[in-house]
Amino acid sequence: MQRFAFKMYLNPGRRDEYKRRHDAIWPDLSALLRAAGISNYSIFLDDETSVLFAYLERTDDHTMAALPNEAVMRRWWDFMSDIMRYENGVPVAVALPELFHMD
Repeated sequence: MQRFAFKMYLNPGRRDEYKRRHDAIWPDLSALLRAAGISNYSIFLDDETSVLFAYLERTDDHTMAALPNEAVMRRWWDFMSDIMRYENGVPVAVALPELFHMD
């Protein structure tokens, strides 16, 4: 199992809408993420900067790289595009290197 963290950028003032949409996450999107080997997925918000911090765990044979090719993923990204920073039709996501871990 791999730990993976990244950051994204919420448009200022869109916290409540972001939470509302994720509270009603589509079952087919959740199923797709699980099928790709993703679990224990959490997203946190730094209210001062509007930076979202995401953490997930993924299997060693995960298929995250294929997610942009999936129709439900593209629909979700379209759905979220008005409240997040996007480039070329996808949310800006920056992988974060792990510098410390304690079991």
